[in-house]
Formats: sequence, structure tokens, C-alpha cells
Amino acid sequence: MMPSDWTKQPEDWGQMPETYESESRKLLRRLRDTLAEAGEGQERLDRITHLIADSMGSEVCSIYLFRDADTLELCATEGLNPESVHKTRMRIGEGLVGRVALTTSPVNTGDAPSEKGFRYMPETGEEIYSSFLGVPIQRLGERLGVLVVQSKQTRAFSDDEVYALEVVAMVLAEMTELGAFIGEGAALAALHQRPAMFRGGVGQEGVTSGHVWLHEPRVVITNPVADDPQVELGRLQGAVDELRISVDGMLTAANNGDKDQMQVMEAYRMFANSKGWMRRMEANIDRGLSAEAAVEKEQSAARARMTQIPDAYLRERLHDLDDLSNRLLRILTGQGTETGAEMPSDPVLIARNIGPGELLAYGRRLKGIVLEEGSVASHAAIVARALAIPLVVHAARITTEALNGDPVLVDGEQGIVHLRPEDSVAAAFRDKIAMQAKAQERYASIRDKPAETPCGTRIALHMNAGLMADLPSLEGSGAEGVGLFRTELQFLIRNSVPRRGELAALYGRVLEAAKGKRVAFRTLDIGSDKVLPYMKPQDEPNPALGWRAIRVGLDKPGVMRMQLQALIRAANGGPLTVMFPFVAQFDEFRQARDHLLREVEREGKLGHKTPSDLQIGAMLETPSLAFAPKQFFDMADFISIGGNDLKQFFFAADRENERVRRRYDTLNVSFLTFLEQIVGRCRQSDADLSFCGEDAGRPIEAACFAAIGIRSLSMRPASIGPVKSLLRRTNLVDLKAVIDQAATEGHQSVRPAVMEFMRQT
Repeated sequence: MMPSDWTKQPEDWGQMPETYESESRKLLRRLRDTLAEAGEGQERLDRITHLIADSMGSEVCSIYLFRDADTLELCATEGLNPESVHKTRMRIGEGLVGRVALTTSPVNTGDAPSEKGFRYMPETGEEIYSSFLGVPIQRLGERLGVLVVQSKQTRAFSDDEVYALEVVAMVLAEMTELGAFIGEGAALAALHQRPAMFRGGVGQEGVTSGHVWLHEPRVVITNPVADDPQVELGRLQGAVDELRISVDGMLTAANNGDKDQMQVMEAYRMFANSKGWMRRMEANIDRGLSAEAAVEKEQSAARARMTQIPDAYLRERLHDLDDLSNRLLRILTGQGTETGAEMPSDPVLIARNIGPGELLAYGRRLKGIVLEEGSVASHAAIVARALAIPLVVHAARITTEALNGDPVLVDGEQGIVHLRPEDSVAAAFRDKIAMQAKAQERYASIRDKPAETPCGTRIALHMNAGLMADLPSLEGSGAEGVGLFRTELQFLIRNSVPRRGELAALYGRVLEAAKGKRVAFRTLDIGSDKVLPYMKPQDEPNPALGWRAIRVGLDKPGVMRMQLQALIRAANGGPLTVMFPFVAQFDEFRQARDHLLREVEREGKLGHKTPSDLQIGAMLETPSLAFAPKQFFDMADFISIGGNDLKQFFFAADRENERVRRRYDTLNVSFLTFLEQIVGRCRQSDADLSFCGEDAGRPIEAACFAAIGIRSLSMRPASIGPVKSLLRRTNLVDLKAVIDQAATEGHQSVRPAVMEFMRQT
């Protein structure tokens, strides 16, 4: 039995009784030797349970492994009824074993039957065992199973015994990862070979198939148990020294005078020099782990803590610690990001998260993107939309399951990812892609035809863009111009503010590539979810309603002035269209417009060419602007409805919150009535009106917008064909009658009536 005279405080781990050291290392060496013996996976598990029970002085040792995402299966036992192996199963959260799996925390009790949630499994014969200790078998947040010891004696296991069993569980996790326990049945099936499906959020629509390319390849630890702790301590110290030198170099390189950026890097360096972090890893080595395994055990514990911390700032700091652990593991193993693997010809990028600059470096080579984190409005999502690459976000645990080269299917329309799909799933997916390809062929045949309805109404279809790479789509999609050019992307992918000359050159190339077609440049839309790398994050309880877009520009006019000058110079005497984002009241638009007019006058005095035709507009993204004085509508040359923000504010439903965002329909009668009021006000003032956002690219919604009087729509290039196709066969007069009838009858949404109308036409 393990002695229990060691201190309880992890921060004080370092020196320990020699007797405990030898017992702990002896157990791990015996475990390693057992794993090295020949035999099938089941034989090894059986030997391991006997070994652990003997070493821990307990009558029972059992190993439960996941047979699927929600079900645990008893796969080996010493002491319980052997007939129950592979027959006893429980759902995650069920009983004490299920509780360990759910919480990824140990359960240690001297009286198991009285413990809350206890469930007696009669087939196991465990009723005679009172004491229970269960620890999770996990690797970097991936739950693999539960390791349990039980005794007849009524007692709680000591802290030393709990820690020792956690170390053993970690080694089991590493060996499970390496395929040491492959056998018959789902629970003993080889990892990374079974089909797996992941549900996430839609970041960018589209469907695609390809093969996995990991943004950060997995580090594989092949030597979790060490013979000589002193050698391992020396390896750890050397690797940490190298890590600290590299962090110091990063800090020096980042020293550009930006205090906020320096504070972030200083916090990063503080973690790298944390004595507590180092002591905990040294304690893991003293217990018998290799340097690599010691680092990963601490990293797993940090990830477990990360999921339980509600404070966003603290979670971000733990992300820093996680990143440092990855760097340290790569130094120790020599497994850098360049592993020698060759990117497949059809790569689907899989990552925990990724910055916009890194994503742009991959460019259009990617067939799809799947992120464990991210959001529908993240920088990565913005770039993915600009590149028209299907994106799924919040695909939990996919980085722990996927391997480079695995076949993968990405359904960006449903937010579903199929990894290593079964043949039937792959065949159905191929059919879906083929149908879409045929539809695209049909759309290509009407590319050069106008979006004119049978009732004689013509709708202008424009595309959204944000990168030079988007511009070839202008001609190929049949778009009449660019209804929204997101200028913030050039700010998001850099570590410092771009220079005026650089921006002027870029905007000039955009206008040149447009070949005379209208390009509506939206001024810098930052804040909320779009925080610049060199911009101090604002501690705001609700950033979407906070200091963002035009509010930043008016409060900090220097960057706005520089950007407006760049736009004027880019026009080079030709026409220029500028719109200001997130305008909430008339005075904001008036101030921004005055800024632009002053810069035009100033540029003229400096001898620069001024625009031959200047169109100044605003994005209507807040309900308040719809009720602005008539002078606003008279002054604005055009108004673009920013549908994504307007809808979330209208319904008070965060579009990044899956629990609420799908509850509210764009074709809700109240929302369409509100849009009609905007149409009416723009007509009174002869202000051009367009609708820009995801809904503009959905054919049914687009047809309804056209029916209520919106004559211009802006969307991603791939949506123009489907929208045009439906508009060309829809009589808007008849559709408006259907909408009005549904509203008169008191329906909450007109969608059912509209869908029935579309089926009949």
C-alpha cells in the first residue's frame, strides 16, 4: 500500500520520502514491463488490473473505457465478477464511475453506497466493497475511461494514493493512444480509426470533402515511464531554459512601444518562469514519469481547470499556459510543427483555433476548415467567408480525434463534420456535392442575365468582399458590383497599423480589379468580436453593444482620417463609394460624413485628385437608426441594411448563442414589417436601399426582401446564382400578396405560406 505521509499542497511538492519514491517508481516500472510483454490488448488489461490491485493493496482494480461518446464499458477487472467484463455498461454521469468520467475529477470515498449518485451493479458482485477511488483516464482533455480501485475496508484513500493512481491512469491514457489495448468490441477498438461525427456551429456555408491537415500536429509520447529521474530532471530543465530564451526573444521582437502588447507578452513570460509550474512537473518526474509525460500531466490538469473557470480573462491566461506546454513538449520530443508530413491535395484544416494571418497564409488551397473553438463572428470566420471556404466552429474534441490524412466531410450548412465516414455516409455526401455541382452549372448559364422577375422587377445583386483574392469572383459570379468591401481585414492580419500608402495602393488595386463596377468600401469595423492585435481589448460586459465601429472612429479620429485619405487617393479622380458602419443616430452619420468631406477638400488643396462622384452612405444595423429624423434619409446617398446585427438587436438574440439565435426567423411578420417601414422611409427621401448579410444570400429570404421593396442585395459570391435563379421565376406581386395574407391571418412567420407558394410555382 502507498504511504500517506506526503504533504497535500502541490506547490510544495519537490522532496519526498525515499520509501515513497521507490514504491512509486517500482509500480510504474512494473507497469511498463507488463505493457512490453507480448499479448493481446485484453491480456494486457487483465495483467494491469492485477498489478495495480496488488501494488495498491486493494482487493479490486477495474478499468472502464468508452465504447462511444456517452457509454462506458467494464473492460478488465481484478476482484469483481469476471463474467461482467464487456457486459457492464453505464452512461456518462451514471453512478460513481460515470461521475468521474463526467467531471474528469477523482471520486474518493470510504462509504461508496452512501455517496450521492451511487449505483449498484449487481452483476459485478461489488456490494461487499465499501471504499472506492476512481480517477479519469484522459489525455489533454480527451476522456478515454475511468480507473477504479476498491477495498472492503471502510476508509478514504490517501492523497498520495490518489496521486499515484492518477499517474498510472495517465500512463494508461498514453498507451491507449499508442494502441496498446486493441481487442474485440467497440471499447477496445483502435483509436483514430472509427468513424466519428462532430456537431458544431455554421461559420461559413458550403459542403466539401477532403483529407485532414492538422494546424498543430499531435505530439506523441512513446516513453511515459522513466528509469532515471535525475536524467529526466536534467532534460526538463534544459528544455525549460530553451523555452524561456525563446520567450525572451519573442518579447524583444514585440517591443514596438505598444504597452498593451508588451503587457500580454510579459504575462506570457511570467508563466514561462513560474516556479510553481516547474515544481509540479518536477514532482511528476519524481513519481516516475518521463519529462514529456510530466509536462503533459500538468497540461492535462490545466486544461481540466480551464473548462471550469467562468472568468474569460483567467481562461485566456490558462490558454497561454497550454501554449507554453505545447512548445515545451515540442522541444523535448523534437516533434516540431514541421513533421515531414505532406499536405494533401484536398486539405481540410483542423485546429483548436487560428488567427486570420495564419489562415490567409494557407489561402485558397484549403477545401474546408474545422475549429474546436472560434465563433460565427470570429476573425477566422470573416476570412473563411472572404475566401468562400466552408467553416464549422465549436466542433468539440476534433483535434484529439483527427490525424493527418484522415478522410473528412464538412457540411458547413448544417454544422456537421464526418471524420473517417462510413461508406454509406460518404456516398450520400458525394451525391449532395454532385447535386450542388449540377446546380452551379445551371447558375452559370444565367450568369450574364439580369435578376429580372416575371413581373418585370429588376433586382441588383452585389457581392461581399474583403480581400484582393475575392475580386476574380466579381466577374465569375455575375455580380453587378461589390456591395460591401470589409476594410478591417487588412488591419486584423497585421501586428501594427497599416500605413496610408499601403492602404491607398490596396484600395486602388481593388478598384482597378472591379473594372468600373461599383465598390462600396465600409470603413473600419472593429471592436466587439473584432479586436486588432495591437488594440487594447475593452473590458465590456456586452461588446456587441459596446465601443465598436463608428464609435471608435469618431472617438479616435486619427485612424479614420488616415483611412479616408487612403480611399480618396485610391479613387485617383474616379468615383468613390464609402459607407460608415454601425451608425445608431443621425449625428454620428453627420459627423462621419463631415470628416470625409473635409478630407476630400484637404486632398484637393494638396494637389491630389478628388473623386469625380462621391457616394456617402450608412449601414443600418441598429433599430434606432430606422427612426432617425428625415434629414438623415435625405442626407444619405444610400443605406445598406446590415442584416446580421440588425436581426440580433431586433430580437434581442445573440447570433453567437446557439440557444437563442435559431429561435427567431428572418421571415417573422414583425421583422418584415419593420423592414417595410425602412423601405418606405428611403423611398420618401429617394435614398437607395440595399440588404447586406447572410440572409441576402438565402434564396427564399432574398425573394421576400425583393417582394417588400428592397431592390438591391449583397451576398457572398456563391449565393448569387441560386438567388438569381429563384428571382427570375418568382412573380413578386403574387409573393407580396402571400406575405400580406399570412400577416393578416395572424401568423408569426410567413415562411410556411411562402414555401407553399414556391412549391406551387
